[in-house]
Amino acid sequence: MIQISALPAFTDNYIWLLQDPDTRRCAVVDPGDAAPVQNWLKANPEWILSDILITHHHHDHVGGVEQLKKATDAKVYGPASETIPVRDIALKENDRISVLGCDFDVIEIPGHTLGHIAFYHQGMLFCGDTLFAAGCGRLFEGTPEQMHTSLTRLAALPEDTQVFCAHEYTLSNLRFAIAVEPGNRDTAQRLAKVAQQRDAGIITLPSTLGLEKRTNPFLRTGETSVKEKVDERNGTHNQAPSAVFAALRAWKDKF
Repeated sequence: MIQISALPAFTDNYIWLLQDPDTRRCAVVDPGDAAPVQNWLKANPEWILSDILITHHHHDHVGGVEQLKKATDAKVYGPASETIPVRDIALKENDRISVLGCDFDVIEIPGHTLGHIAFYHQGMLFCGDTLFAAGCGRLFEGTPEQMHTSLTRLAALPEDTQVFCAHEYTLSNLRFAIAVEPGNRDTAQRLAKVAQQRDAGIITLPSTLGLEKRTNPFLRTGETSVKEKVDERNGTHNQAPSAVFAALRAWKDKF
């Protein structure tokens, strides 16, 4: 059974560390900085880094790849349509890879970047900067329609799927979520819990898709409460879910 833990990087990034206790091999997801990974490997010399998984090309996700590749025999996986340093395996929609004895399906989820991918194995989703806890990524390259479609695809996965996103944005995202749905009790309860966790320096991840569907406004664009709030702010009426999403993302950008 793979064990998963977070290696903090920069100010709010998480590099996900996957470990196979049987083989003492490990993998990392989106190592924007080599140092946290190298420090862990130095402190745990019995472990071998065998795989590096990349979701998209932004520097805070790929900055440490070359250094780690030089120091290990790790195989680098990344999206085919983006420039990924020292990538060994280029991935696209419907590809499947085996990492630490587990099969991961590749899902193309454009929006944050055009070539962004996610890695999914039953019970776990590594989604980079597309889906966040109580939020979603900014649209640096894609359209609101693309991002809405990508989030809809992820939301269709089983509700008990653990969501391993790449940043500690949960508290700020929930402050926005409660502004969108002030009457959502699940969101209010989650906000109170996360505020306590952050005060204590505790990581708020992983989330689950079930929790996201109850508290993440970007997955709730079909809910009357969310649509009414957008209509109230923008003077619109009966917008399609993708248009509601676009309005929410524009609001969040300035929140």
